[in-house]
Amino acid sequence: MVANSTVFVTGASQGLGREIAVTFADRGANVVLAARSDGIYETEELIDAPDRTLALETDVTDPESVADAIDETVETFGGLDCLVNNAGIAGPTAPVEETTDDEWLETLDVNVVGVARVTRRAAPHIRESDQGSIVNISSIGGKRPYANRTPYAASKMGLIGLSRALAAEFGDDDVTVNTICPGPVEGERIRNVFERQAEENGVPVEAIEGEVRESLMVDELVPPEEVAELCVHLASADSRHITGQDINVSSGGAWY
Repeated sequence: MVANSTVFVTGASQGLGREIAVTFADRGANVVLAARSDGIYETEELIDAPDRTLALETDVTDPESVADAIDETVETFGGLDCLVNNAGIAGPTAPVEETTDDEWLETLDVNVVGVARVTRRAAPHIRESDQGSIVNISSIGGKRPYANRTPYAASKMGLIGLSRALAAEFGDDDVTVNTICPGPVEGERIRNVFERQAEENGVPVEAIEGEVRESLMVDELVPPEEVAELCVHLASADSRHITGQDINVSSGGAWY
């Protein structure tokens, strides 16, 4: 059960992060909604449980912003039990020789260093929890990389390695650390990716989506609810011996 636990969700302003936050709240958890966008307030309204939600505008690339958010979380709810590192960006869609250092640094800073930054600040509190857990959201793009997405692939593969190392570090404190690798998740974000790829390749968006769907064992994009439910399971008492794993929710888009 995750009822009465406190969960900090980054990237909670929209899409998958919003779905994860709402699902934890539905299970009775205190949920901190952290993101740069003011969409966190819309998520807060969806949850409609003022005593169990805290919306904090948080930039995972800014150490001071992260520190303030974690400190306010602990002050408000008395501790922190679960961290869901969901914040991420797609990075450029272009051949590697057309990418820039700035694009690489931004993608890595949000998708990998940002996770480490939030985890460092949250670590002492999660170690003190009786049921501490960290769930990092990577992608099958870090296992089965896509062409013209090199910064994204490097960041998501790097996140898998970071998660495994953290699992080893946190194990003595009975804190689990796992990674979820979604495939193409239904929603606005994947539509934007399809549009950029279509523009880069000079083909219709439908052609890009069709190609992606054909690569899946189940010819469907991933419902965000399935990723959110797995997050809740990994944070629950039923998963205390699942750690150091990277678990695909990908309609069969990756096999290891």
